[in-house]
Amino acid sequence: MPPDDLESAIEQGHFALSEIVKGNVEPFLSLYSEREDVTVGNPFGPFARGRQKVAETAAGAASRYREGEIVGFESVARYVTNDLACVVEVERFQAKVGRSDEFATIALRVTSIFRNEGGTWKLVHRHADPITTPQPPESVLQK
Repeated sequence: MPPDDLESAIEQGHFALSEIVKGNVEPFLSLYSEREDVTVGNPFGPFARGRQKVAETAAGAASRYREGEIVGFESVARYVTNDLACVVEVERFQAKVGRSDEFATIALRVTSIFRNEGGTWKLVHRHADPITTPQPPESVLQK
């Protein structure tokens, strides 16, 4: 699989995020594989597995954002084989979150895994969380 095709998939992912922060989940869902082994984990809840659960979870996340815009993307690492690609980034954006009328600046630590499916890179896993700075040991304890 030529690297340019992976670049295109990553760019589509960036566009999809620009839509999610406006409340539109459709471009994000179009990135995903049609297979049932897909997964997503976002800052709002536990992991979801399977097309239907991923769609529901992603739609729930998108519904929490309004009027957002991308600030930037920081590439941390990429690991690419002929069949799989792992992309690690920090995504930065501003949006109104939940019921707030104030814009929040958000940074997410994101890992995306793409699979080569018939010559097209399709998203099979995405994990995003807000941990982009050092945290105290107690931060892992449930309250």
